[in-house]
Amino acid sequence: MKPVNPRRRAAVIAVSGTALGAAGLGVLAVPAGAGEAPELPAVEPLALVELVLRSDAPALSGSITVDNELGLPKIDGMSAVTAESGRVYFDGEGRARLALELHGGEYTVVNDGTQVWSYDSEENIATRLSLPDHDADMESPHGAVPSDPATMARRLVEFAGETSTVSVDGTATVAGRAAYELVLTPKPTEKTLLREARIAVDAENRLPLRVSVFTHGTAEPVVSLGFTEIDFGGQAPDLFSFTPPAGAEVTDIESRARNRGEKPFDDAHVVGEGWDSVMVARVAADTRSELADARTRDLLSRIGTRVNGDYGEGYLVKTRAVTALLTDDGRIAVGAVPEQVLSDALSRSGR
Repeated sequence: MKPVNPRRRAAVIAVSGTALGAAGLGVLAVPAGAGEAPELPAVEPLALVELVLRSDAPALSGSITVDNELGLPKIDGMSAVTAESGRVYFDGEGRARLALELHGGEYTVVNDGTQVWSYDSEENIATRLSLPDHDADMESPHGAVPSDPATMARRLVEFAGETSTVSVDGTATVAGRAAYELVLTPKPTEKTLLREARIAVDAENRLPLRVSVFTHGTAEPVVSLGFTEIDFGGQAPDLFSFTPPAGAEVTDIESRARNRGEKPFDDAHVVGEGWDSVMVARVAADTRSELADARTRDLLSRIGTRVNGDYGEGYLVKTRAVTALLTDDGRIAVGAVPEQVLSDALSRSGR
């Protein structure tokens, strides 16, 4: 199999995988495992929000199923976004394992507390990322991937909490456990593609069990993450170590804190707040050269639309929940917003 050029992959992620991470949504999974609504004592919405912000997954193992309706284009080197089910494991002390089942194999992410390995068995490619001491969240070197409902719920509340109307809309049974349905709704002033986010919070231990995101005009979630079964308790230590299989292509990525000269983006910052916030950055010089490559341009023309505006010319890539705009001069704007909001963000950021 021909190796994937890391810089070309970075160029593609600039208009696809990064769009998901920047919007604070990641790639999520379907709200399966739901049952009858249990009767539970009343709870204050803001109290549930505080519990979500403080939640960390204890030692557990669990199953998830995946059914995202984002409308993502198929992109080489991003197999994780096509997963349909998987298993997650946590040791309660910061180590974690995620195994996603793919049509042609498995995509595995292992965080041992000091480094993160990702491995795509279909492509036989492994990547190792050393973590700075303060960064223990599971992350794939290839971009944002699913982890667990607690982490996703916390990031979502941090992302949109102050610009949302917060309520508790009944109860649900998720993975056999009683849960409260916490709902975040964008305030009317928010210019976003999203209608609401629903977080099912375990009634006993307050761990988020499911996250679902809805867009305007849809009855079903466009994307969500939820357990279908969950078991609490200690996990085997060998789950949280990884050795690349013989013959695998292995790439080492230095710690982000020690490798600032080779990051794919420069001057990354956020314009706006909450649901209509936009991540704006400039593609680094090394990656920008790949954007001029004929094959990369062909890919952009297939997954995006040629557009122009006050920012100049570029490509617009749209999913049902996230929009990305990549200009010919190497700027990128990404958010869960319409095209005009991206254009305005680029204008506010200057050239």
